[in-house]
Amino acid sequence: MKYDKKTITAPPPPVPNPIVIGKIIGAYGVLGWIRIISFTEKSDSIFFYNPYYIMIQSTWKSIYLDKWKLLGKRYIAKIQEISNRESAQLLNHCEMIIDKTQLPHLNIDEYYWKDLIGCTVITIQGIFLGNIISIIETTANDVLVVKMYQNKFTEMKNCLIPFLIKRVIKNVNLVIRTVTVDWDPNF
Repeated sequence: MKYDKKTITAPPPPVPNPIVIGKIIGAYGVLGWIRIISFTEKSDSIFFYNPYYIMIQSTWKSIYLDKWKLLGKRYIAKIQEISNRESAQLLNHCEMIIDKTQLPHLNIDEYYWKDLIGCTVITIQGIFLGNIISIIETTANDVLVVKMYQNKFTEMKNCLIPFLIKRVIKNVNLVIRTVTVDWDPNF
């Protein structure tokens, strides 16, 4: 008997501009509390949103948090309608998604990391450097990690560029997804 391979695809998120702001990493206690990792800049900002959307068994579900608290260095939260450990454990590893329009509006020269990832980086001389693959948060300033290329197709190395607006970062254009920098890649 021959079986046809079928591609299993997840349904699209229930919001037009989904953004992951956290992840459920397990159950806590026996009363239905969950442990959460926040991906927001200020970790407790994750609790300023409702509802959140999570995918369970290929189905999107909206959840609402009743309460939350800091326990050591991690957050725990209570979801409405979840009252036991078994139900909470079913949510383990679910990403918490909101609509990007729920995020606060940014000032000029402020950007969400999510929007910078994947942008092309070019120098003020017009030299293509590569693409932003991640951002590192430091106490002094954020640092762009740029995957550099020998040419547009041969990977070379990673370059770290400080995200200093006006001093190093000359222009960010999210429409055409480019970041122009005053930077010597051999630095």
